[in-house]
Amino acid sequence: MSDRTPPGDPSGRPLPPRLDPRAGRSARHAAPASPAQPRARSHRGVVVARVVAALLSGVLLAGSGWGWYLGQVAEAGVNRTDAIPDDGNADSGDAPEAMNLLLVGNDSRADLTPEQLAELSAGVDSGVNTDTMILVHLPADGSSASFVSFPRDSYVEIPGYGMDKLNAAYAYGYSGVDESAPLTERQAGGAQLLIQTINELSGLRIDHYAEVDLLGFFELTSVIGGVEVNLCYAVDDSQYSGAVFPAGEQTISGVDALRFVRQRHGVRPDGTDALPRGDLDRIVRQQVFLSGVLRKLLSQDVLLDLGTQRRLVQAASESLTVDQDLDLLDLAAQMQGVTAGSIDFQTVPIENPDARDENGSSIVELADDATLRAFFANLSAEPEAPASDAPAPDPVDPSEVLVAVYNGSGIGGVAASATAALEAAGFPVVSTGNADSSDYDRTVIRHAAGDEALAATLAAQVPGAVTEVADDATAGTVQLILGADFTAIGQPTEPTTPAPAEDADPARTADDTSCIN
Repeated sequence: MSDRTPPGDPSGRPLPPRLDPRAGRSARHAAPASPAQPRARSHRGVVVARVVAALLSGVLLAGSGWGWYLGQVAEAGVNRTDAIPDDGNADSGDAPEAMNLLLVGNDSRADLTPEQLAELSAGVDSGVNTDTMILVHLPADGSSASFVSFPRDSYVEIPGYGMDKLNAAYAYGYSGVDESAPLTERQAGGAQLLIQTINELSGLRIDHYAEVDLLGFFELTSVIGGVEVNLCYAVDDSQYSGAVFPAGEQTISGVDALRFVRQRHGVRPDGTDALPRGDLDRIVRQQVFLSGVLRKLLSQDVLLDLGTQRRLVQAASESLTVDQDLDLLDLAAQMQGVTAGSIDFQTVPIENPDARDENGSSIVELADDATLRAFFANLSAEPEAPASDAPAPDPVDPSEVLVAVYNGSGIGGVAASATAALEAAGFPVVSTGNADSSDYDRTVIRHAAGDEALAATLAAQVPGAVTEVADDATAGTVQLILGADFTAIGQPTEPTTPAPAEDADPARTADDTSCIN
């Protein structure tokens, strides 16, 4: 075997120098000679990370040599950015093995030639705009994946800049870096502020980041040979996106795929609006197209075709920009158990999609903070462990249970009333105070290992409270943290499930092929 042929390459052909892992990173990704020269990487990130993950998880099963080779191809092409901020991205309290990945995409056309702009119906460059933002949550057991889309016009608090549309966060962060800094640093600044904004909005820590540009999206969809979509009505948007599609099931790729996910205007044959909800219907388009991509990737057409696998990994990695620490093989391993039916797509809860800001500009008003936090807490909740077969501990006399009461409900006076009721029931309350946070959704009883009987005795007075072992709990003292669901001592807690927002779409899975606008 020639020393120019990478191990595991069944074709026997030499690997191009720009992809040969022994030759270092390609010239395409070499450090720029000056700040004015680097290629502006942008972010149509609705597809790429999942493409690489699903593909690699399948090919690793085919043999370590081939999997190693594709991993080297991916690493040789992928670009890295310092996207994860040092602060403003707090821990969410989720299982440490769970992962939250932010996928973003913008409409920057800086890299496109006039011919490509015309071919893609991409118009003129609109600057640094993140028009696609999706939070992907992967639970610790790798059994599922949840994709949550954010409307680009969501009116949110951007740290340090006040209220503005969500797609302005990246631009603020980008512009906040000194103009003399390398382009890569300015892009990292944009990504970091966007992550801080999503963290503040959701309460979730963003672990990883991925982005892809318009041209990369176009090339990627061409490699997989098209994706099946299903339209309820024929549409014509010749004026803007160039999207002209018949009704019914059809396979689209390349230019048509880009037009499909970018369309926001146009009419049906009867003259009515093709997408009456504008950007919200475009989000559904993106989710449906991504569902089709995932179904295609999980099909035998891709998993059994080594040539398609190599072309797909190469196209994906060359279009992909990720944070410094994202390991594509680790991501693939975590997602090996995911099936189309266990992948769901949702849109963040919305209160009013047709609101106006103080200047009269169109904005999307999201649901209130409590509803948003409850939505994301439910999204990231780890599956409950199966109930133990061990018998419940026998209760003890209340006088033996020392209780520390903490108010985490955000409602004043709750701890005092609970303390009085507990003391009346015979429980000695040793201390009271406020919890470390005032937004506990659930009432929690925390105790040291070995104090199960004490905790069970207290839990009988607070039906519905969550009981957990805590390493920092003092042996012999049980902590009662009163959450928003707390009613009164002796009465069941009443967890509130927020009603879905009026314009919210029901969650759909990747195997749903029903028609859309």
